[in-house]
Amino acid sequence: QVQLQESGPGLVKSSQTLSLTCTVSGGSITTPDYYWNWIRQPPGKGLEWMGAIASTGSTYYNPSLKSRTSIFRDTSRNHFTLQLSSVTPEDTDVYYCAGGMGLHCGSECRSDGYGYWGQGTQVTGSS
Repeated sequence: QVQLQESGPGLVKSSQTLSLTCTVSGGSITTPDYYWNWIRQPPGKGLEWMGAIASTGSTYYNPSLKSRTSIFRDTSRNHFTLQLSSVTPEDTDVYYCAGGMGLHCGSECRSDGYGYWGQGTQVTGSS
């Protein structure tokens, strides 16, 4: 059974960089055709896809966040990490990591869905 667990600070000061790690157990992040995603949800709003790293190591980003976002992985530890720079209070969200197959990217990316989710972690950007 594949399980995902997010970890990282719950509070980030404005202008600093948020760093969250998703540790995957029960499966490998190098399993072919899988994509490992970061998704966030502002209070009272819908989900926002932030970006993903493929089993190949290729990365894909939401164009609206691309300039501030970086996703990378450590295959020896079977985890992947989100970094979001220049944090503001508007980055206060619940952040999720999720795994799934099928990511289709043109000017934007669309997922076929996520079979695995982390429980989510609340991050607050302080002013």
